[in-house]
Amino acid sequence: MTSFEPSVEMHPQRWGDPAAAADLPDSARGLVELAFGLQDRPAVAGAVPPAPTLDDALLDELRVVVGLEHVRTDDEARVLRTRGKSTPDLLRARAGDLRDAPDAVVRPRGHAEVGAVLAWADRHRVAVVPFGGGTCVTGGLAARRDGFAGLVSLDLVRMKRLLAVDEVSMTATLEPGLRGPEAEALLAEHGLVLGHHPQSFEHASVGGFAATRSSGQSSAGYGRFDAMVVGLTAATPTGSLDLGSSPANAAGPDLRQLLLGSEGAFAVITSVTVRVRRLPEVTTYEGWRWPSFDAGADAMRTLAQSGLLPTVIRLSDESETAINLADPSSIGGADDPGCLMITGYDGTPSQVASRQAAVTAVLTDLGGTPLGTEPGERWVQGRYHAPYLRDSLLDHGVLVETLETATFWSNRGRLYDDVRAALQSALGEGALVLCHVSHVYETGCSLYFTVAARQGEDPVAQWQVAKAAASDAMIAAGATITHHHAVGTDHKPWFAQEIGEVGVRILRAVKAELDPSGILNPGVLIP
Repeated sequence: MTSFEPSVEMHPQRWGDPAAAADLPDSARGLVELAFGLQDRPAVAGAVPPAPTLDDALLDELRVVVGLEHVRTDDEARVLRTRGKSTPDLLRARAGDLRDAPDAVVRPRGHAEVGAVLAWADRHRVAVVPFGGGTCVTGGLAARRDGFAGLVSLDLVRMKRLLAVDEVSMTATLEPGLRGPEAEALLAEHGLVLGHHPQSFEHASVGGFAATRSSGQSSAGYGRFDAMVVGLTAATPTGSLDLGSSPANAAGPDLRQLLLGSEGAFAVITSVTVRVRRLPEVTTYEGWRWPSFDAGADAMRTLAQSGLLPTVIRLSDESETAINLADPSSIGGADDPGCLMITGYDGTPSQVASRQAAVTAVLTDLGGTPLGTEPGERWVQGRYHAPYLRDSLLDHGVLVETLETATFWSNRGRLYDDVRAALQSALGEGALVLCHVSHVYETGCSLYFTVAARQGEDPVAQWQVAKAAASDAMIAAGATITHHHAVGTDHKPWFAQEIGEVGVRILRAVKAELDPSGILNPGVLIP
């Protein structure tokens, strides 16, 4: 077994590594000022969370279980475990609002200690919020604490081991606290790769990938994270689960899938066994231009239904293409940048050459224009940078946030139009609404929207109005409320509409059976 030490903490009021924070680049400042104006919106410094409500007598029991140094009640540790990284989360933190801070941060070492912490919490009726990388963007880390003796953050940061590798079956067993780069580094020592790269990859955890049914930028080639999981262990207040004795079975409903996507409301996932692949020998990315978003989306559908998907494929609409490209004239002229598609391939040289040639033939025949490797390489270099840019824009009074959904191909055009119109109407004249197709399947695709608008007096309320309008539009169009960001607390009203009354009763019944006292992430996921 090999492991990593705890990672660098993220900034409490910003995204990611504090050392990577930067002001708006000069190339963007003029455009931002022209579109939105530049306001100075500094964050409140020195805010402190409310005093803990749990007394030392209770916490001493935890210290016996996990060790004195692994039960922290200092303000720094508690602030760093307050909420996630959505724009409303950051705006509240910047305003000094730390009311959701946990009373203590508890860091167990393994499955047995997690189970002991849950037993303690159940005994004393203390709410528990499982915490991985802290990158949640749907309110999934802001648990309800009313009716409980207190609230603790169950930080899985010490659970960072690669527990097992089976190179015959091509599986690996990982602990939940491993961040994306850490998991890949451990697997690379065995010549293996997981291939899961969401935008949060640098900071999100393996446990978070599982608990939210994450989907990565390479999912066209590697699949969603829930499709990678072949087994898992989990601790609940009523006992443990050890699931996944075979690659497939007909032994009733798949209980693994019940826990994948459960967002810490049913159980704490303590390890996952995942399908892995050999490290690719060759990786290449390229760009394509399409005359319209519809034409590019139709090409994606053709590839998906022909079984010819690259490892990476994504398509920006006209607005996103024009905004994101430093030189739109290199695509189709400043007045007609078209739509940019990024494709990527990895594998052995022969695999990459064969798949790339087949995809190129299809895209060329459908009217795509190849742009070479430069656009693809630019995308790779900046694939994890957008949240840092959001921070810089928030500093200057620009409200920036994202949301996503998914639907069948036949409904893509309606969903795109309706959600864009809802966001534009709610945010008003001057707001930017951008979109790209982020993930594709034989039967449909995901649409990922980014919005930017001048911040109002109450930017949290401003965004909530827009988010509600977009969410209403998704449900009215027959689409899902979330493709890969999960439910949390933000999506619960629309999630209930999506699954219906019987679906809600099923989830409540599972919650009551696994967590009868309701201590696990109360208020999250379950309508």
